[in-house]
Amino acid sequence: MVADPFRIRDHVASFDDIVDDIRTRSSVTRRTVAMEANVAYGRQSGETLDIFLPNSAGSGVPIHMFIHGGYWRMFSKEDYSCVAETIIRAGAVAAIVDYSLMPIARMEVLIGQVLKAKAFLLAHADRFGATPGRFSVSGHSAGAHLATFLFNRSVAPSGVIAAFLLGGLYDLEPLQTSFLRDEIALSDEEVRRFTPMNREHDPATRVAIMTGELETNPFQTQANAFKNLLAAQGLEVRASRVADGDHMSTVRDLAVVGTPIAAALHAFIANDACEISR
Repeated sequence: MVADPFRIRDHVASFDDIVDDIRTRSSVTRRTVAMEANVAYGRQSGETLDIFLPNSAGSGVPIHMFIHGGYWRMFSKEDYSCVAETIIRAGAVAAIVDYSLMPIARMEVLIGQVLKAKAFLLAHADRFGATPGRFSVSGHSAGAHLATFLFNRSVAPSGVIAAFLLGGLYDLEPLQTSFLRDEIALSDEEVRRFTPMNREHDPATRVAIMTGELETNPFQTQANAFKNLLAAQGLEVRASRVADGDHMSTVRDLAVVGTPIAAALHAFIANDACEISR
């Protein structure tokens, strides 16, 4: 039987070890970095985010929002606090966002929640010493998918100056016949409405699309197709591969000083050249 290319555990032997490492790093981050936990961005249960502050916090610093992955049905903001380490080293306020999980909540709810989180951060940036004029977003896997809805053309100007998309999903139709068929049960209507390849995007947003060199084929082909779509829509976009990276090692390395992907995110937030080994 051919392994499901979307079932990451079948393709990353160290999946559990990497998840444990990410959670351990995140626990340390929450103990050692100045933060404001569980800030409500909406009125519903779980509509919260954590704010981590850079050492040079003052006024008018950038604000960067990170959206975790997990195929829309697992993980939480607490699991990915460690990504804030790289964000604050770049001199930005880090906002690590929670959202409801499928299948209890449907995709429309999740997208509405990350949009609410963005709106909250833009409206209250000065509360955290940041400026709404320097707002960027990153996301991993399902989080990269959700991040694309923050810079749709329908809400242009979106307020998102840059988006850093790692190991993302930009075409939902193949997931209907994957192992996720029974876990999240995407409907045809959800696929049509919430596939980023079917949307138009804000040409003012600068985008970096990253995949690990060892990602399975759908992640590679979707990244390339989405890059071409954004370029055709007038966005400044580049797509790069992380040498020897897989779907889980890349997101872990976002928080690890000295790794190419952490350096890329740091440079991207700082609006510098973003280069990754191909």
